[in-house]
Amino acid sequence: MSDKTAVSTPDAPAPMPVFSQGVRKGNVLQVSGQGSVDPDSGAFVFEGDVKAQTTRVLQNIEAILKAGGGSLDDVVMFRVYLTTRDNFTPMNEAYAEFVSTRTPSGVLPSRTTVFTGLPLEQMLVEIDALAVLS
Repeated sequence: MSDKTAVSTPDAPAPMPVFSQGVRKGNVLQVSGQGSVDPDSGAFVFEGDVKAQTTRVLQNIEAILKAGGGSLDDVVMFRVYLTTRDNFTPMNEAYAEFVSTRTPSGVLPSRTTVFTGLPLEQMLVEIDALAVLS
C-alpha cells in the first residue's frame, strides 16, 4: 500500500486545523472543499458574486492539485455545493470557462452539484475535487 501524505501549498488558503488542503495516496489526490478565500490575505473575497467566487475556488483547487503533482486535467470528479438554485447558471458559466481551458485531454471531469447550507454566510459556492494522477 502507498503511504498517505498531506498536500499543502501557500498558493491556496490555509485549511482549518482539522483537515488537510489535500491528501494523496498513491496516484489518488483528494482536494478538500475550497471557498472563495484569497491565499495571500486569508480574506474571503467576492461576496455576493457567485461567478467570481467560483473562479477563485477553482484557482485554489488548481494550486493544491499542482502542489500534489497534478493538474485540472487529472480531475475525475468535482463536487459543487451551492446555497441556492439561482446561482447554478452563473456558477456553471464560470466553471465551464475555467475547466474547459484546462483539460487538454478533452475529457471533462464528472460532476455533482448539491444545494445546501455552507460554513460561512458569505459562501455561495464550495467545490472539492478528486484526481487520479498518471
